[in-house]
This record gives sequence, structure tokens and C-alpha cells, in this order.
Amino acid sequence: MKRYCLDTSGFSNPMETTPEDIHVSLWLLMKTMVESGCLACTPEIYEELTRITGDIGVCLCENEHNLILDLDDAGWPVEEYIECVSRMQAVHESVIAEYNNDRKNTVGLNDISIIALAKTLNVPLISMESSAGNSTTKRRIPDICQLEGVVHFTFNDMLRREGHRI
Repeated sequence: MKRYCLDTSGFSNPMETTPEDIHVSLWLLMKTMVESGCLACTPEIYEELTRITGDIGVCLCENEHNLILDLDDAGWPVEEYIECVSRMQAVHESVIAEYNNDRKNTVGLNDISIIALAKTLNVPLISMESSAGNSTTKRRIPDICQLEGVVHFTFNDMLRREGHRI
């Protein structure tokens, strides 16, 4: 059962400040979560995740089947997800980088897809992005999550929710 959707920054940013060679037990817990199948991501986000190095990177690469929900699998609301992605691309077109000359501090299509997956599965999205603030021309993952009614967690929020103490 999926409990979280994972944006790349949900693991890549914490790896910078809590590297696995120092925080061994933390990243062993994360490997366990990846292997358990409780995390979900889109194929686009998975491709980004495979660039993470170290043991957690190897674990991510070895667990594609645990992370990506197959669009041919009737075991989850695929059609709802596809409709959600299409709707969100239209509604948020003015703040999607690819539609706006790659404007800085805006979401990308990959971000829209992972937010749509979290919305469809009704689970929190883990990312380390911060809000773009009150701008009407710039939006980041937490901003779109708020607009779409998706819970946004940082890595530490997820650790607290899971009751992990290192």
C-alpha cells in the first residue's frame, strides 16, 4: 500500500545535508521504505531518482517495480490519474516552466505529474521544495499541492509521521 509519493528532492536534498556515510541508520530506514513499496513516483521522477548515488541510489534503481505504478495495471485508478494530470496541466499552464520559456521558480511537467499522482492516491507528497510565496506568476510544488488539496511533507515531516528517531 502506498503511503507517500516521492519527488526527487525528497531524497536528493536530504542526502546533501545528511549523507549516508555519516547517517547510516537513517538511510537504512529509507532503503526499507523503498523496498516495502510504500513510496510511489511517476516514471519521470523515477528517472531523476536513478541519478542519486550511493547505496540508496542503488536501492532506488533496484526497486523500480516498487516505486512506479504501471499505467496498464487496473489495481489503481489509472484513468483518474490521467484525467488529473490533464486537468492540472490546463489549470496551472501559466506557471508550468515548459509552457513559459522555462521561467525560474515555477513547476515543471514532472512536478505536475507527481502532484497528480499524490492527489489520485490521496497520499502526502514528499519534497524539499519551498513555496514561491504570494506570486501569481511563480508556483512551486508546495503551492500547487495547497491549491490541489494535496498534503506536502518535507523529509523531516515524513520521518516524524513515521515515528523515526535516529
